[in-house]
Amino acid sequence: MKNEVNPDILISEVQARAVNVPLEHPVRTSVGVIATSPLILIDLQANDGSVGRAILFTYTPAALEATRQMVMSLGEGLKGQPLAPFELDRLLAQRLRLLGRTGIAQMACAGIDMAAWDALAVARKLPLVELLGGSRRPIPAYDSHGMDGVELGVERAERAVAQGFGAIKTKVGYATLAEDLRVVRALRQSIGADTQLLVDYNQGLSVPEAVRRIHALEGEGISWVEEPTLQEDYAGHARIREKVRLPIQMGENWCGPGEMAKALEAGACDLVMPDAMKIGGVTGWLRAAALAQARGLPMSSHIFQEVSVHLLAVTPTSHLLERMDLASPVLAQPLTFENGTAIAPQRPGTGIAWNEDAVRRFEVKAR
Repeated sequence: MKNEVNPDILISEVQARAVNVPLEHPVRTSVGVIATSPLILIDLQANDGSVGRAILFTYTPAALEATRQMVMSLGEGLKGQPLAPFELDRLLAQRLRLLGRTGIAQMACAGIDMAAWDALAVARKLPLVELLGGSRRPIPAYDSHGMDGVELGVERAERAVAQGFGAIKTKVGYATLAEDLRVVRALRQSIGADTQLLVDYNQGLSVPEAVRRIHALEGEGISWVEEPTLQEDYAGHARIREKVRLPIQMGENWCGPGEMAKALEAGACDLVMPDAMKIGGVTGWLRAAALAQARGLPMSSHIFQEVSVHLLAVTPTSHLLERMDLASPVLAQPLTFENGTAIAPQRPGTGIAWNEDAVRRFEVKAR
């Protein structure tokens, strides 16, 4: 990494705004529906004029204000600190030692971390991937869909194939195994044999039911089965993995590299997919990538496509980028995909900038 610390660049302010953005397709899962995209937009300003930006996704609008306040509170305590992300990570960990660095606190820390790395890359006039010592290159992506049923599922899958995506993910866990199979078979027929089909149970099954359903999917050309049971049940995932032939994927809910390490030690998965927010921002991702490299595990991303395209380009076991567009309505220049791949923009930092008219339209004001 290129000259991370410059004691002359100090943090002058951290601001956070809440927006609730419409989605083209609600994200339907076996455990609930995400109808809108509730986001926290972070601006970290440095005394040299550099501004770093980051996005947090709170899953539910009910968590927006608490998350915004946590970002603002933690950011207030960082005023005057050098723009040195590893040191900021250490400082935040120390300050949260007694409370614990989980939940909203973890999310807020990750947002500040991503914004700090962005500001540092902007100050260096480099794309984040180049600041991290990598180069801009195409990253294969999979198009990520919800529990859309047959008609909408096939429509979206065919559109993704036409756009060049070589992999598509669908959420399953319908009321019956027969319905899972009906959807999976319809999608397979529509996308052909050359496109990877990934399935995600969103933690919706017991261990015995997961084994039963995955056995039934083993002849359907599935490339991974994601979170078949409760994500914190690493032993349960390991038991499933021992009894089925399909690769088990997990990682989007690991809160920090420490949880990832515990899952890997338990033998819970064949593939890993950290979430840039929950794993701890850029700093947490780099540590997670080292864990994946040590075990030779392919590493994909979970949402946060704007920063993940930079991170996967410096990940030794880089696998697939999740394309799930949660923020484009409030971005000045959304991430673009071509022939099923994404490449980090040439702009300094992550390339995130706000469409301020849209931000004002979707902003959720504190009550």
